[in-house]
Amino acid sequence: MSEERQAETLTALRRLRGRGTVGDVAAAAGLPSEDVRQALKALLESHRGQLAVSDSGELLYDFDPRLIERGTEPLFFRMKRAIGKALRGGFKAWIVVMLVSYFVLFVVLVVAALFANKGGRDNRGGGWGRGHRHGGFHMPNLFFWYWIWSPRWRVGRPYYGHKWERTLDKDDKVPFYKKVFSFVFGPDRPRPTQQQLDRGTIRLIRSKNGVLTTAELVEHMATTFPEAESEMGRLLGAYNGEAVVSPHGEIVYAFPELMTSAHETKRSRPPNPSWLRLEPRLELTGNTGGANWAVAGMNSFTLLAAATSPWFIFPRLGIGGTAALVGLVWVPVAFSLLFFAVPFARTLAVKLENRRRRRRNVRRVLLGLVYRQGLEDAPPVSAAEAHRYVTSRLKDQVVETRDVEAELHTLAAELDADVTTDDAGATLFAFPALRRAFLASDAVRRKLELEKRTLGDIIYSTSDTTAEAGARDGALFDRALQDARVDVERHLPALDRVGFEDEFELVAFDEELARSGASIGAHGSRTGRRG
Repeated sequence: MSEERQAETLTALRRLRGRGTVGDVAAAAGLPSEDVRQALKALLESHRGQLAVSDSGELLYDFDPRLIERGTEPLFFRMKRAIGKALRGGFKAWIVVMLVSYFVLFVVLVVAALFANKGGRDNRGGGWGRGHRHGGFHMPNLFFWYWIWSPRWRVGRPYYGHKWERTLDKDDKVPFYKKVFSFVFGPDRPRPTQQQLDRGTIRLIRSKNGVLTTAELVEHMATTFPEAESEMGRLLGAYNGEAVVSPHGEIVYAFPELMTSAHETKRSRPPNPSWLRLEPRLELTGNTGGANWAVAGMNSFTLLAAATSPWFIFPRLGIGGTAALVGLVWVPVAFSLLFFAVPFARTLAVKLENRRRRRRNVRRVLLGLVYRQGLEDAPPVSAAEAHRYVTSRLKDQVVETRDVEAELHTLAAELDADVTTDDAGATLFAFPALRRAFLASDAVRRKLELEKRTLGDIIYSTSDTTAEAGARDGALFDRALQDARVDVERHLPALDRVGFEDEFELVAFDEELARSGASIGAHGSRTGRRG
């Protein structure tokens, strides 16, 4: 697809305010339909958009009217983020220098003051010099600086907290200064690339024999349905997929190129469903208790020593003057108070984030109940039943009824649920659209047999008219809908339990590869030097 054709398609879309079928865009652009179809798929990857079904049952390309590119951010926000990153980096370096420098300085001064006081009691004077000559004080040794810095650790390498640290090799020691940063600002948060995010989605597609619906994506990725529809549009363009509309209006996506393989076994193990990928609680510092005590102890010592130095250190060592008062009292006291104030202020933000995570976990667990009801065509679900279901699985979390009800109503709106009331006035929810979506994907799977890369038994006749083909497909699907049974255990594994997935798991694999590559490179360099 040439850039010129893609630009012409984009211009036609602007005239159509971002919404139209292949025929609409082809007519507006004056281009062949196949060229327009390929251009629209490419635009789905690069611009915010999704597929929908028109009133006539055709695929409708629905882009943002402003045709905004995916991942774009206004210049002001990019500059703000860059400036903020630079300021945080400078502030972090300043914090470590101040903490370690003042800690070492006050250790020296306190020890000197103690020896000076002892020398004064012995009427010998010169306590500082005497203590130093007799070995009463030594500057921190190399082990201390190695503990602070850890030279093996690459500068800029993230620290995701103590859970992640336990996955590292024993020789891969996290330096103390990273734990100081984490104490003040919290642990680094993983920022997975699109490639890393797509890895799990591709596994899902391959495990589904190359065919996927939005409902199946939501089951595993726990996004909202509007977000999943936009993501399916991007995947369609990125991986050269195709979309078909079932007779009942469900869009089914097929990705034949993702099923090509040089190996005999192509069936992938699917990623865990959303209820086995709950979000763990965000920790304030991410450090172990011991690391937090070490950092807090150093800062507390500095604060106490600085605050009492006019009465303890200054008289014994003969220190005085405005410069000493500013440099040894005001500055370290202000720094130490700020050092404790930042994590204290972050406490509120962490609580709010954990509140949002608990709410999202309610949705993730609730998806299992909703999907089971829809696929089994079971009796409708009430809010009370949903609350019992979620509570029985989130035993370590206080599950509020209002959260369950809110998420249940949200899912009902996203899935166009059948909402009724019973004789007692309780609201009941049924989700028949899920069963239709899963049956549609199973029907397309059987028809295309992408795992074998061959056509199935049902093929189109070139002599069929569009109406005849549509009628035949509708009849076949209705018969499949009537006779077929959804394999609930296969589609919805492990409904009786939940699990958590740490954020760093998305990026851990690539970081391990990078570390292995660096290690091999270093070993090769050493070998080359020996040779």
